Amino acid sequence: MKSARPSRLSIETPEGVVFSFELATPVTRALAWSVDTAAILVANMIFGQIAKLVGKMNADVANAISVAGFFVIGVVYAIVLEWRWRGQTLGKRLFGLRVVDAQGLRLRLRQIALRNLMRVFDSLPLAYLVGGAASLMSRNCQRLGDLAANTVVAREQSWEEPDVELLAPAKYNSLLDHPRLAARLRSQAAPEAVEMALRAVAQRDRYEPQARVDVFRGLAEYFRALAVFPAAEIEGLSDEEYVKSALRAIYAEAGAR
Repeated sequence: MKSARPSRLSIETPEGVVFSFELATPVTRALAWSVDTAAILVANMIFGQIAKLVGKMNADVANAISVAGFFVIGVVYAIVLEWRWRGQTLGKRLFGLRVVDAQGLRLRLRQIALRNLMRVFDSLPLAYLVGGAASLMSRNCQRLGDLAANTVVAREQSWEEPDVELLAPAKYNSLLDHPRLAARLRSQAAPEAVEMALRAVAQRDRYEPQARVDVFRGLAEYFRALAVFPAAEIEGLSDEEYVKSALRAIYAEAGAR
């Protein structure tokens, strides 16, 4: 008998850090896309009114605007929002969904572009029959665009307050001297990456020495790219110390030191 489709996608890094995503169901994805479709239709109506105004002067230009507007809004809508909102559109935000890389890596613009350009095929012959069938048959509920881009749609993970004092004992944290940068770090950090960092810190003594160095190097590079703190403030911090400081900055209450 064929095993049931998993509701979660678990990923284990080479260093032994495991984190998982709760996969979105085809029904939830369809509901989210219905919201996006409504937004696209409204935008197309606005474009249509603009085309009518232009059409009074030149009908050919009006037709060109209508065609271009439909393509740009229909195809670029999701690309722009998923890139700017880190894997979310209006519909995905409403239903708590997010597009993520299937290997747990950082979502790239080319993946977002590819999965949305593939909607042309997923929507065939109508009402997303091809994409819906692919999602039902795929182990991780992936439509053709997701399979091509190596992405999955997962439920947004909530931020659960950990016992940071146990993971990273309190001491002077230079990152908290820059509240705006600390706020940017919190707003930009993906919940999945924060969860991975928390697990890495909690399990750090279980790693082989080189694996410990490698995993904290990768995590530190990720957090450093989100918010660039003055070099003088982080000078002398090892990758592991930087990750601990970043976690404390992410979870610190306003004005805490």
